Amino acid sequence: MGTKLESGVVGSEEEAGSRAPLLSIRSVAKSFGRNIVLRNISLDVSEGEFLTILGESGSGKTTLLRIIAGFESASAGEVWMGNERLDRQPPYQRRVNTVFQNYALFPHLTVEENVAYGLRVSKRPDAEVLTRVSEALSKVKMSAHAKSKPAKISGGQQQRVALARALVNRPRLLLLDEPLSALDANLRRQMQVELKSLQREVGISFIFVTHDQEEAMVMSDRIALLRSGELEQVATPREIYGRPATAYAAQFIGHTNLLKCEVKDGIARCLPLMWITKVPEGPALFSLRPENIRLATGNVGIVGTVRVRGRVCQQAFHGATELIRVECGNGLVLAVRIAGRDAEAAPMGEIELEFSSSDAVPVRESPDRI
Repeated sequence: MGTKLESGVVGSEEEAGSRAPLLSIRSVAKSFGRNIVLRNISLDVSEGEFLTILGESGSGKTTLLRIIAGFESASAGEVWMGNERLDRQPPYQRRVNTVFQNYALFPHLTVEENVAYGLRVSKRPDAEVLTRVSEALSKVKMSAHAKSKPAKISGGQQQRVALARALVNRPRLLLLDEPLSALDANLRRQMQVELKSLQREVGISFIFVTHDQEEAMVMSDRIALLRSGELEQVATPREIYGRPATAYAAQFIGHTNLLKCEVKDGIARCLPLMWITKVPEGPALFSLRPENIRLATGNVGIVGTVRVRGRVCQQAFHGATELIRVECGNGLVLAVRIAGRDAEAAPMGEIELEFSSSDAVPVRESPDRI
């Protein structure tokens, strides 16, 4: 069951709600002059949770991360860690570390010297520094490169060093500001798996910022979707994809067909389509994922199945699948994702499609925000 946030967004708390909150962001707002960047953000992060703040450029995700880290001050609201008011503490006193997009490694120091830097500044005993640096490098599989300079190792290895430098300080919370964006596609996918595995191993909370929807879906326990400085939806990847709350969430995360309907007498009607629904009477909007539409089988009359004929007007090859666009009459065009092996059954001609009425998910309109 969802928990209503102060911003009015319903989020799934099935996994996170069972654990004590580590971080509480309470009605946080931020403005730079007349430019409002964040509006009334309220969000809890649990112990050991991997939370991704997802949003397009300019949505406010990096600003929110910087407020948690202490590099920016909120214009309003509070940030708490446990029973302590975090936003009143200077950055160096917070048990929070940040991994930046550019890694910010010192080029003149070796890998182990980079990792040890924060401990040296804190004047930790030499024996403790050596032990903790060794443990941190071992966790990120960089022990063999301890004596190397950053210029002599790859981008993926530099990213591991940046992680080790953050972890060596034993933070309660690790903030990651698009740390994989500089990597090529294959290495990025590899590092997604490694980073998630590392988070599970060390057991601390991660807040990960990205604009990449696929990255958020693969790595997160929950996703906080930001839009123009406001929380659009907070939910698990499965829920935010399968049950998006708004039209924006449905379109931003994956592909979808948005169907504008009129509901009357328990029937939703959208041009040639109609199905039974429990949505209140009047105008309604539904999200229908392309993969939930399939080529019609010979079985007719199955309860809850919606059928429509159309003409294939476009095909796009995606390896294991193909995305086709089908004109269904009266101006309705459906995007349909089918298995590559079924593509030959959908030539550029007339076909019949079907979907389950339960896969048409009601969503709220997403009005423009300034």
